Amino acid sequence: MQLVMPSLGHRIPARLWLGLLSAAICLGLAAYCNPAAAQGSHPVKGHVTKKGTYVAPHRATNPNHTKRDNYSTKGNANPYTGKPGTKNP
Repeated sequence: MQLVMPSLGHRIPARLWLGLLSAAICLGLAAYCNPAAAQGSHPVKGHVTKKGTYVAPHRATNPNHTKRDNYSTKGNANPYTGKPGTKNP
């Protein structure tokens, strides 16, 4: 059995079509289930500040030109801890 892609007019074997469809679904689910990939975050290693306070390892959003998409901003929530944001943008 072969399927025809209407926009391209090409015939694609059903096995290949189902394989491509399965791969697309898996990639979509992976992106949906991993909020870090969707929002863009990175790990931060534990460190000591200039004042001597130890900061435990954590994840942070990637830097950009706005504070509105940070985990700590009001209206957002940290997907790793579930804590709601408390800071004004």
